[in-house]
Parts: sequence; structure tokens; C-alpha cells
Amino acid sequence: MARARRKGTKNKQQAPQSVAPDPVVVPSDPYEEFADREWDFAWLPDDEPEVVDERALHAMAKSWRHGRATRSFLDVFQDAYIALFSVLMIGAMIVNVIIGSQTQSATCDTAACLNGRLLVPWGVFFAVSALTVSTARLFGPVLASAAEGFWLMEAPIGRKRILRGRLWAVVAGALVVAAAVAAGVAGIAGEPPVVIVAWVVASGLVASGLVAWSAWEQSIERVRLLRVVQAVLAALAALVLGTMVAVAAGWVRIDPPAWLGVVPWGLAAVGLVMTIVFTLGAHRRLDQFARTRLTSGGSLVSGLQGAMFGLDLGLARDILVDREAIERGHVKPTPGRGLGTSALVWRDLQRLRRFPRPLLGLAGAVLAPYASDAVGLTLLTPFLSAVALMFALVPTLGALRVLSRSTGLARTLPFTTAQLRTASFTVPAILAAVWAVATLPAFTGITGGLERHPVVALAVAVACGLGGLLGAIRWQTAKPVNFAVPMMATTAGAVPPTLIFNLMRGFDVAALVTAPILLNVDPIWSLGIGVVLLLILRTGFNMEEMSEQAKEQQKLLEAEKARR
Repeated sequence: MARARRKGTKNKQQAPQSVAPDPVVVPSDPYEEFADREWDFAWLPDDEPEVVDERALHAMAKSWRHGRATRSFLDVFQDAYIALFSVLMIGAMIVNVIIGSQTQSATCDTAACLNGRLLVPWGVFFAVSALTVSTARLFGPVLASAAEGFWLMEAPIGRKRILRGRLWAVVAGALVVAAAVAAGVAGIAGEPPVVIVAWVVASGLVASGLVAWSAWEQSIERVRLLRVVQAVLAALAALVLGTMVAVAAGWVRIDPPAWLGVVPWGLAAVGLVMTIVFTLGAHRRLDQFARTRLTSGGSLVSGLQGAMFGLDLGLARDILVDREAIERGHVKPTPGRGLGTSALVWRDLQRLRRFPRPLLGLAGAVLAPYASDAVGLTLLTPFLSAVALMFALVPTLGALRVLSRSTGLARTLPFTTAQLRTASFTVPAILAAVWAVATLPAFTGITGGLERHPVVALAVAVACGLGGLLGAIRWQTAKPVNFAVPMMATTAGAVPPTLIFNLMRGFDVAALVTAPILLNVDPIWSLGIGVVLLLILRTGFNMEEMSEQAKEQQKLLEAEKARR
């Protein structure tokens, strides 16, 4: 008891006594001690600032990149030899096609056909100009890679020395590409050499001028005017194409004046002035180009390069669609309607109503058979019409693309692959039927083509529409390249066997459906081939789903045997 009492006394003695806290002194101004300090940055008195040369910095980055190259000079020489041989071979094929087209176009000797052919270079000119403005607006046209934007554009150096070579290169490239396209189309249309030269010069110089103007607009960060000019040029191209069809069909008569042949040279002069003025103006403003806009175009080019390494045009289009959706921002959400697969069909209708631009492509595809007959390409009209419809229907199959590539999303829906695909291409099938009805007069020979009986013409129109629809479905549902399969040894390295056929998907189906028509066989064979291909593309031959269905059928069969 005494011990416990002593212990309690000891604990009382060792208990800490409360100490009053020190008063906290709050300064009146926390920055008072830094009041007389100078915050300006200054170089050390013994060191002089080092002058940075932009060209030397860029050369150092280039040498660092080249110093880590993994290919020898022999490999580069072999690739150059293959590329040169391919260019010569393809060039010889193009020249052969042009010469053959010139021979076929000699049959176009009526006044209506000749007057209609005079409008072909005009349509090509406006179409190439619209495509030039669209491409320049999408990519920049002046661009830089992400690494350059991080290491060089952030440095306190001028951008003129880095970007001026790219500015002049893209202007010169637009001139060469536009001139080559105009020369090829005008040569296939059977124009005389003087007219071909005039429109080649006009198309090349106007395209380079539009690219230079786009570069000027890029320095000001202005895009709306480019969109307006692109829409106007595309509308003019469609108007010229429709006028050409009307003239060739004899619906409209045009007597070209004598001064019409001087107009291409006037357009060439305007393009030359635009090229010089806007290129020099953009060159002076190269230091004011925004870094984000430069690297945005560079990242888009990098993504497209990755898609083209696999020769996947569908993936390249997905990248462009994603960029356009990012620029658009957001849309107002709309509630869906219907139950089951009808809800998917209704979503496609809502999507088409919200973004009706694919209908413009469908209208252009309607003019394809009329224009093909008008310029004398009657033998290739079915195939060209099916290909034009294929390109027009590809934007309307976005849901099919998503469900085909995202198998996990498709499994969450309580439908089979055939049901999903049928619902996804219902709206495009309706558009293809409308196209077949609209192009029926062209296949009866109203524009000077091959004359057919109305029933036969209807079968040909339906077959071409079916070929275009199946080509678009094949384009969107094709699987990506499988690099896990055994490779094929080539001079360029190991290549998957399916990689070579990626560029032909869609075109192969259109050619297969229209082949009997091209061979002057009864079009009922084209319809039969189209129905068979439709059944194949509808099911998709999904081995996993087929094995699961087989297992389910086996379980049901075993359950039925056990019940009996």
C-alpha cells in the first residue's frame, strides 16, 4: 500500500507542468526584407552572351538523328532502285492508258460530245483547286514535328531559318502535283496538246498560289475564309460537271467563244502573282507562326504515315475524321428511338440528318456515269460508277466500322454479327437504291453511251449500286494487318501476305461485281455475284461466334437426347 502511494506521489512529481506558448509575431509586410532587391536578370560581368545560330542548332539535331541510322548505303541504293523502277513502270502504264483513251476518244465526233469535252479541264481545275485548299487547311500547310516543336520552337531563336525551306518546298510540291493530275485527266479526256499544256500551267500555278495563300492565313491563325473558298470551288466543280453532262446529252447547247482558249493563261498569270506575293508575305511572317498549329499538322502527318506503313487507307480516314471531329468540338445530344436493331438504324438516320455532308458525295456519285459516258469512257462506266458510289457510301458506314473493329462493344449488344451488320448498312443500302434509280437514264444511253433496253439498264444500275455498296462494306469491315502470321520475304524485309492486298480492298469487290457487265455478259450474273458477296460480308465469317453457336447447338442437342 505504501509502495503504491509512493508510486502515485512520484508520478505526480514527474507530471509536466503547462508552459505558456510564446507570442506569435506576425510581420506587417512579408516582403519587406526584399523591398530593395533587384529582380532583373543580368549576365555575369565576366561572361558574354552566346549567340545561337538557328541553322547550326537544326543541323546539330539532324546530325544526331542521322548518326543513329540503322541502314547502310547499299540498302538505300536498293530502295532507290526499286522506287525508280516502280515509277518508270507505273508511268509507262499511265502513258499507255492515256494513249488508249486518246484513241477511244476519237469516236467522239458529234458537236455535243466535243462541246462537253471542252468542259472537262474546267471541272478538273476547280476540283484540284478545292482539294488543294482542303489539304492545305488540314495540314497547315507549313508544319513541324513534335520533337522540333519541343526542342527548337521553344528555344529563344528565330523560326524563319527552320521553316523557310518547308514553305518553298510545299509551294513547289503543290505546283508539281496539281500539274501532273491536270495533265493526266486532260490527256485521258482526249484534249489536244495545246489545251493540255495551258491547263497544266494554270492548274499548277493556281494550286501553288492557293497553298501560299493558305500559309499566309496560317500565320494569322485564320481558317474561316479557307473554308468559304473551298466550298465555292467545290460548288463550281460540281456545276461544271453537271453542265458537261447536260451538254453531252444534248439538253443544253453551248457555243464556246473564241477567247475561251485564252482564259487558262489568264488563270495561270493570276496564280503566278498569288504564288509570288503570298509566298513572300508568308516568308516574312515565318517567325509569327504559332507553334501549336505547326506541331498539329506534324502530328497528323505522323499518324497518317503510321497508317500508310500498313497500307491501311481506312485507318488513315479514321485519323482524318478524328481530327475533323476535334475541330468541330461538340454537338447537341439527341435521344434515340426504337427497340432492337431498329434503334441502330434510327441512329444512322439521326447521324445523317445532323451531318448531311455525305449526301453531297452521293450527288457527285450520281453524276459519275453521266460524265463517264460524256467523255467517251463508255466501256469503263460500270466500274467507275461503282467505285464512285463506294467512296460516297464509306462516310455513311461509321457505325459498321466501329462495331467491326471494336469486338468488345459488339459483344455487349444482344445481337449476332449478321444482325448488327444488317442494321448498320440499312441506311447506306437505301442510299444505294436511290443512286441506282437516279443513274438509270445514264445506263440507257441517254448521254451518248451504250444503248440498253430499260429492263437491262435497270439490272445494270442495280448491279453497279450493289457493287458500290459491297465495296464500301468491304472497305469498312476489313480486318487490320496481322503481323503474327508467317511473313513473306521481300527485298524490303519481311512483309505479311495480307499487307499487299490492303490497297485493293473495296476495289476488288466492285471489280468482281461489275466484271460480267464489262465483259458484255448478261447482268443477271453480276446480280448473282453481288448477292453471294452480300451474304458473305453480312455474316463476316466470325470463327469465334460460329464456334460458340456450334457449342450452343451441341448443348441443346445433348439436352434433347437426355430428355428423350
